[in-house]
Amino acid sequence: MGAVTSSMAAKFAFFPPNPPSYKVEEVEDGTGKLVMTEVAARGNFDVLKLSTKRGNQVVALYVKNVSATLTLLYSHGNAADLGQMYDLFVELSSHLRVNLIGYDYSGYGQSTGKPSEQNTYADIEAVYRCLVEKYGAKEEDVILYGQSVGSGPTLDLATRLPNLRAIVLHSPILSGVRVMYPVKRTFWFDIYKNIDKIPLVSCPVLVIHGTDDDVVDWSHGKQLWDLCKEKYEPLWIKGGNHCDLELYPQYIRHLKKFVSAIEKSHPRSAPGQATNQLDIPRNSTDVREKSRPSTDQREKTTITSADQTEKPRTSMDCGNGDRSKKMLDQPEKARNSIDRSANRSSHSISFLIILSIARSCRFGDMVRSVGLCNIDCFKPTATHV
Repeated sequence: MGAVTSSMAAKFAFFPPNPPSYKVEEVEDGTGKLVMTEVAARGNFDVLKLSTKRGNQVVALYVKNVSATLTLLYSHGNAADLGQMYDLFVELSSHLRVNLIGYDYSGYGQSTGKPSEQNTYADIEAVYRCLVEKYGAKEEDVILYGQSVGSGPTLDLATRLPNLRAIVLHSPILSGVRVMYPVKRTFWFDIYKNIDKIPLVSCPVLVIHGTDDDVVDWSHGKQLWDLCKEKYEPLWIKGGNHCDLELYPQYIRHLKKFVSAIEKSHPRSAPGQATNQLDIPRNSTDVREKSRPSTDQREKTTITSADQTEKPRTSMDCGNGDRSKKMLDQPEKARNSIDRSANRSSHSISFLIILSIARSCRFGDMVRSVGLCNIDCFKPTATHV
């Protein structure tokens, strides 16, 4: 039953752009260097193909910044690929003064295999190993960045890196089931059980979430922040939706403030723990197990942030584009009770996870439509943070 549930979730919960927005070709100079086609080349970057423990090859993009001391490992949201994220990656690397590596999950872009929860865990691990082995990155100089569904592999990896420098969670989810239902328990058939992993993370965590998010409710970000051991001032963007937060000027200002603070802080060193725990079998919550009480909480809270009062200079409906419209116009399915037998529950809840995650932002289309790299919030201003 677990395999059936997992395959159902994988089939419907992941929406790689089809066709992919880019291709990967080898340069004809005998060096074996790879390039991305269908995108305008900007900046200093490497295109990589990395093998995962689950037998897939994932495509990664490493953007170099000569003045960087930190490296950002970015896990993008649903329904996007590297070709669509490329401009944003270049801009973030430049404005945050970091090296940045992003990647496509198995089955996304030109990565091989099929999308699944477990594959995304193997994917991000392969990318992290590349940072260490190819680029000489140290665990204490790495910041993990997870957007929406990308918060799942981000937090899973973070639980196994005790000396990780910091984490950014962008419109994160508590878990797959909780996107649709405010359940109080963690069920074995749930996916991306972030609510149970965040208490295991010891490094500083920045949470960014829009107060008007109609895909993943703002309460997800708030509860994850509440459960953090080391909280950094969160950014609750008033009026922000699920896929337009980059268009608010406070987004890049707060992110720059966070990275600057992390740069000035001393690298972490967890006493008595080795820096490389990736070869140790994970004590994971992502296997079939009995339902159990969770740390979930649903109290009302007052939204407070110094950066939430500004209006966006540019805004755009997440549903723009034929693919987005088709996705969002799907009829809502009946919400079967999760308190029935385990057999019926696994199928109904999995399908509800499918519907909710399917609504994740078509961020790549938005980037191309508004020319994100040229918006005002990425231009230097007199405001210092």
